[in-house]
Amino acid sequence: MIHTYISQLLQYALEKGLIEPCDRTWAANRLIAALGLDRFDGPDTAEDRPLEDILRDILDWAVEHGVCEPGIGSRDIFDTELMGRLTARPSEVRRMFREKYAQSPEAATDWYYIFSQDTDYIRRYRIVKDMKWVTATPYGDLDITINLSKPEKDPRAIAAAKSAPQNAYPACQLCASNEGYYGRLDHPARQNHRIIPLTLDGQDWFFQYSPYVYYNEHCIVLNARHIPMKIDRSTFRKQMDFLKLFPHYFIGSNADLPIVGGSILSHDHFQGGRYTFAMAKAPVETAISFPGFDDVQAGIVKWPMSVLRLRSGADDRLVELADRIQTAWRAWSDPAADILAETEGTPHNTVTPIARMRDGQYELDLVLRNNRTTAEYPLGIFHPHQELHHIKKENIGLIEVMGLAVLPARLKGELAALADALVNGRDIRADEVLAKHADWAEELCTRHSFTAENAMDILKDEVGHVFAQVLEHAGVYKRTAEGQAAFLRFADSVR
Repeated sequence: MIHTYISQLLQYALEKGLIEPCDRTWAANRLIAALGLDRFDGPDTAEDRPLEDILRDILDWAVEHGVCEPGIGSRDIFDTELMGRLTARPSEVRRMFREKYAQSPEAATDWYYIFSQDTDYIRRYRIVKDMKWVTATPYGDLDITINLSKPEKDPRAIAAAKSAPQNAYPACQLCASNEGYYGRLDHPARQNHRIIPLTLDGQDWFFQYSPYVYYNEHCIVLNARHIPMKIDRSTFRKQMDFLKLFPHYFIGSNADLPIVGGSILSHDHFQGGRYTFAMAKAPVETAISFPGFDDVQAGIVKWPMSVLRLRSGADDRLVELADRIQTAWRAWSDPAADILAETEGTPHNTVTPIARMRDGQYELDLVLRNNRTTAEYPLGIFHPHQELHHIKKENIGLIEVMGLAVLPARLKGELAALADALVNGRDIRADEVLAKHADWAEELCTRHSFTAENAMDILKDEVGHVFAQVLEHAGVYKRTAEGQAAFLRFADSVR
């Protein structure tokens, strides 16, 4: 049957435009080489089957015949090698992108996004497993996701990776050197990965999509050099340059300090895409002005985190004002609001900047961040506090800041078990896995009557409200009279 499976994979590649009819023999020979076969005698036409099923059957055969090691890590490396043998060279991909871009920026990204899925770099069949829902809150409709698209680590893979020689190439998962990389158990295979060169603020950068798309056309824009994240004037300039290239996308950066930054601070990068988050929909509730910038609209956004929104038709004016604001914020201390710029030389203040085009104008949101810790809040004063850790303990990065929760995979099983326990009246505190949710569950029981029909819907909605609290905790200026007065004290200090 392996020859039939190869024919099915070739048929898929032809239908998706990964190869042309004249490439079929060449592609077949590349596949049989990877599979250790000495010939190919599959049928000229094959059944049209989902890619996931075709690759599963090929991998099962490969494991059975000793061509591929068992375990999801080894299987992912091997099926990526197979797809890489059907993926065009970088030069051809870049040529096609340029041709599409000559039609329009949208045509280029539309093609590239579909291509990244057809090559299985973005694994459609895993992405659809993510749990997603929307919760209505006073701040708008928040997007809630439980991430299930990243495969769980296989114990054998963990053991093998631990004993394997350490390799510092590529330096991280965002480096341009990942393009075409064969992969290993502690680093994903990227033989089917292709990146697009860009010039931002006169520097070499690359454009790609995230393999774990958390929202529509979730892209990553990465520095050609492996240098740490840094928010400065050039950051805002790069964002404006990107919007000139792709005005239908937003572009944002994680903050550049631990706790309030993203998961990868070692490589300078942005994230973007074609999606409108709740924060972008949130209105300005307090208009403000900055001396010398009467031509720039500015205000405080109605959002649980502390956001200054700037709008102008002149991108250079936004860059200038944003730089003044972030420079002032880096040095700002207000002990009455728990904000210290630094302690013993360690800086605490930074920003999370998000840029977009709206109605023909440039719009830049600056989210004020502070990563100071105390004995009471060892993970951060402006971080989800301990009572919310049963739902969200991880950093609040760019995506969450904008109103999309990326929650750990453990919650899928925990919420299902909790719903069952609430319906059947079981002792949640006695359950080793569910005990962390006990206080929350007891409070929910004072407001809800749980049945088999409604329990999961109630829990999902309440998880969304917990996420709104997470964002409130991460906001440096609370939504109280005192908090907003402190926010205005800072805004008034910007010169």
